[in-house]
Amino acid sequence: MTRLLQRYLGSGDALARLQDHAARLRRLQGVLERLLPPALADACRVANIKDDALVIAAQGGAAASRLKQMLPSLQAQFLQAGYPLQSIKVKVATPQQAEWRRPPPERHISQTARSSITDFAATLPADSPLRASLERLARRSS
Repeated sequence: MTRLLQRYLGSGDALARLQDHAARLRRLQGVLERLLPPALADACRVANIKDDALVIAAQGGAAASRLKQMLPSLQAQFLQAGYPLQSIKVKVATPQQAEWRRPPPERHISQTARSSITDFAATLPADSPLRASLERLARRSS
C-alpha cells in the first residue's frame, strides 16, 4: 500500500507529511474524546487541522450547537493538553449513507411442493435438524 501511495504522491516527503498529518489528527481525536462528554464525543470527529485551526465535524445540528457552546473551554483544554490552536471550527457532517443492499429475492413454493415437503419432514425423527429446517421452509413459504 505504501508503494502505491508513493507512486501517486511522488516523493517520499509527501507520503511522510501525509502520515504525520494523519497521526496528528488521530492524536487530536483522542484528546477530543477525553474532553467531551461520552454522548457528545460519539457524535463528533476531528475532520482536519490547517494552520492551527481545528475543524470538528458534528453529526447533526444539536451536537454542533452544543459543541459551539463549549468552544472557549475546549480551546483552553486543548492548550493545556499541549495543542495551541488559533481557532476551532465546527461543521455539521453530512449524514452517512447506509450501504445499499439488493432486496432478497422473493421465492414462492407451490402448494403441491409445500405439502410434499411437509409430508417428507413428518417421516424424519422429531429431533432431526433437517426436519426442523423443512418445517420452517414450509411455514415461511405460505
